[in-house]
Amino acid sequence: MRQTTMAKPATVERTWYIVDAEGQTLGRLATEVAAVLRGKNKPTFTPNVDCGDFVIVINAAKAVITGDQDEKKFYYRHSQFPGGLRVRSTKTMREEYPVEWVEKAIHGMLPHTKLGDVQRKHLFVYEGAEHPHQAQKPVELVIKG
Repeated sequence: MRQTTMAKPATVERTWYIVDAEGQTLGRLATEVAAVLRGKNKPTFTPNVDCGDFVIVINAAKAVITGDQDEKKFYYRHSQFPGGLRVRSTKTMREEYPVEWVEKAIHGMLPHTKLGDVQRKHLFVYEGAEHPHQAQKPVELVIKG
């Protein structure tokens, strides 16, 4: 009889991946990165254990979107005080806050639980091509699309 192997937090081996967002569609980039952060690319994936890897996203400012989302899509945030609604268009986010823009897309695809909070800390997004993680020897993650 075969037995399902459940990953234990102490036995999880983590790899560092680097993704170049230049010319990549934001949604496709976010789904692939979120899957790696959760560990769904591994045969030992366990839903209740953090078995994901670390991901570095470079050139976040050069990610692209399709269609007319620049004018029609908005990002909302509220401070919970009267009149505290902040609205930013996709164009504003892409041009002025590219790191937050990419992080928001990826974070939305992770679980909104304590486990998701831990997995979010394994994501590092940089606006340009430079990053301070050379010592970890990241492996390039190729994203189709």
